[in-house]
This record gives sequence, C-alpha cells and structure tokens, in this order.
Amino acid sequence: MKIDILTLFPQFFESPFSVSMVKRAIDNDSVEINTHQIRDFGIGKRKQVDDSPYGGGAGLIMKPEVITEAWESIERSDSTLTIYLSPRGKVLDQSMASGFARNCRHLIIVCGHYEGIDQRFIDISGAIEISVGDYILTGGETAALSLIDSVVRLLPGVLGNEDSTVNESFSIPLLEHDHYTMPRVFRGLKVPKVLLNGDHAKIESWRIRNSLAKTALNRPDLISKLPPEFWENLN
Repeated sequence: MKIDILTLFPQFFESPFSVSMVKRAIDNDSVEINTHQIRDFGIGKRKQVDDSPYGGGAGLIMKPEVITEAWESIERSDSTLTIYLSPRGKVLDQSMASGFARNCRHLIIVCGHYEGIDQRFIDISGAIEISVGDYILTGGETAALSLIDSVVRLLPGVLGNEDSTVNESFSIPLLEHDHYTMPRVFRGLKVPKVLLNGDHAKIESWRIRNSLAKTALNRPDLISKLPPEFWENLN
C-alpha cells in the first residue's frame, strides 16, 4: 500500500512513523508513506493557504486552488482513494479500516486545519470524508494517525499473528473480554478459575459472556449490531 499525506505539519508524523507497527510495515515494504507540505503550494511571498469564508463567520478556510494543486501534484490512478478527515464524515470503524486494508492500494489523506477546506476541492477530488469521533481536533494530523494505524496494522505480515486481528474488539461488534497473565494472585485479586482449567470450550464461553457484559456496560449501542447467528451459536 502507498499512503500520501497532505498536511501543513509534516514533522508531526516523524516520531509516530519511526516506532512500533507502522515502522515495521515500512521496513518490510508493506506500506510506503509520504508527507507533502501544503504550504509549498501557497500563494504569494507569504505562501498563503487560507482566507476568510464567504458569507462571514469566524475562522479561516483553506483555499481551493492551494489544496487542489497540492493534490494534483501526487501521481494518482483509477484505484487512488482520497480521504479528507472531517468531523462531519462517516465515523471510522473496524469494518471500514479492514476494507481499506483489503481493497486499497493507494490512499491520499488530506489533513484540514482552521474551519475546514473549501468545498470545491472536495467536489473536484471526489474525497470521501471520514471522522474519528464526535469531537473537534485542532487539525487533521491526529485523526490521520488513527486512520493510518488502524489500516496499516491489518496489512499482511505486519502483526505477525494474523489471528490477532480476528479476535480483537470490533472484529465483531463486541468489546474485548478481560485479559490476565502471571501471577495468579496480585494484591489479593485472583485470575478467574475458568481460565486455569485448560477447558477451551468453557474458556471461550467465559470470554464471550465477559465481552457481552463489557459491551452492555460501556457500548450498549453495539449489542443491536450483533448478527442473528451470534445469538444462535451462544451457549
């Protein structure tokens, strides 16, 4: 996969991409990531990238000619998908991340700033808008990191253990069960006995029911998304 990032702050990505799974993916050629400075395409001596909104209002809007020229400077193909990170977009979830990892060979990710980007760039580029949650960030860079991490870790060979991506939260709409490791007793708190008896069927049943309880407590909205076959197979 190739990922191109349009941003006003390329240096923001230097440290995150030099560690952990993203670094592994870069090192083993699972992904190529490039950052592009939007201000290089700014207007005039001051490299202006924004202006006041038509119709009045607070804040500034990123200029369409600047962001469009920056976008057009990147080599694209019919399979290129452009993503604009925006609080008004569809909310990123595991299914969406999996789809990008499976089906996309080239992503262009646009990091907005100020009050947003001129709509004409979105219309020209055909960018899809994606949100990472119902809150406002200073810029799109933080959201871009979440998107990239969620996709890159799903690329073949990145995690090492492919089962890891199947058994984690949101692979089905349930939060993960509780996890335990050595020692068996820590400050008076014991590991549940069911996890110690080696009966894999009982362990799996416990994990599912524990996941259901966690989901009902913290994300009850997900319960309604469980497929009918889940309930049919629940022991």
